[in-house]
Amino acid sequence: MQNINNSRSTQPEIHNEANSEKSAFPSLSAPLKMGNIQLNNRVFMAPLTRSRSTPEENLQTPLHALYYAQRASAGLIISEATQISPQGQGYAWTPGIFTNEQVSHWKVVTDAVHNAGGRIFCQLWHVGAISHQVFQPHDAPPFSSSEFQPEGEAFVGDLLPDGPTVPHPKAQAMTLEDIANLKRDYRHAAKCAKEAGFDGVELHAANGYLLDQFIRSSVNKRDDQYGGSVENRLRLLEEVIDVIAQEIPSSNIGVRLSPTGGPGGSYDDDPEGTYMAAAKAISGKGAVYLHVVRPNNHTGDGSGIEKGNKLLKDMRAAFSGLFIANGEFSPQEANKWIENKDADAVAFGRSFLANPDLPARIAKDGPYNEPNEETFYGGGSEGYVDYPSLNCIKSAL
Repeated sequence: MQNINNSRSTQPEIHNEANSEKSAFPSLSAPLKMGNIQLNNRVFMAPLTRSRSTPEENLQTPLHALYYAQRASAGLIISEATQISPQGQGYAWTPGIFTNEQVSHWKVVTDAVHNAGGRIFCQLWHVGAISHQVFQPHDAPPFSSSEFQPEGEAFVGDLLPDGPTVPHPKAQAMTLEDIANLKRDYRHAAKCAKEAGFDGVELHAANGYLLDQFIRSSVNKRDDQYGGSVENRLRLLEEVIDVIAQEIPSSNIGVRLSPTGGPGGSYDDDPEGTYMAAAKAISGKGAVYLHVVRPNNHTGDGSGIEKGNKLLKDMRAAFSGLFIANGEFSPQEANKWIENKDADAVAFGRSFLANPDLPARIAKDGPYNEPNEETFYGGGSEGYVDYPSLNCIKSAL
């Protein structure tokens, strides 16, 4: 394997023609100003867990640099979910952003993206209860807002003989001291993301992971300042934004929410009221964007789409910054949402996975590669960096 610190060795030549001719979807192809950053289009790459980091140190490799550089024509790349601490990990082979070595390996990725003309935010992640003792320091139970045993199973890969998936254990409720340590971990991870060359960070407060476990009433049964009322259940989210903002300007901080869905089976009794309050709270913190996932078949059963669409549009009206919509959007629907000012950009997941030059393909109205689900998680280059592009991509790997 080539030297990880030699970023030039991983640079592909990428010829982006997304804006070189009249687009079939002009609203999606239009440029966008996000804080102090100028983005080339409104086709964002959603965070996509691919489980290809090194198994021991949770490091990125030159293969990751190629993967992200191939997709640098996105208006903005939001990185795969990246754990802020050893305790924050819940899946095998996912990256971290809390050690010096992780920072240096991520720097190769961000350099590759920037050299290809792209922008990239790091998604800061703590899974909370959606984990297993095998990932936790000293084999301790995972943490959550309250005692909680998630539905389903943890993906442990080859770390346990009865894997690759095993039932989630019961998580323990966090103490006030645990919460204070968590906030320090978020601040440290934000500092590491800045050192690694990311253009900003996205705070993952969605999909039933730790911050969402504090927000959702089905999990949070606390009787202190972090539980009970909606205001209390949102308190940790707001405090985490505050500590991140000590390292990174709010104009470079985004937040992701999902009123429904996610692993573990958690939910909120009043998603409309709770997540509208969340949108207003995040707006009050000055975050540059709010990224909201509507009901879809990948994070839930796909039901309630009309109700979900209405809630997204209401949240958009309640938020003062840029609004990013997500959840199985076709280019036609995404273009319409931007045209109608229901969103400023749309994040695409699986279609970006299979189409490294997605903005160019959208501008031409296709054709599109179909994703291979068998290669989504784990493995090497197959189903990762070998999807064909409309344009010339050459790698030095």
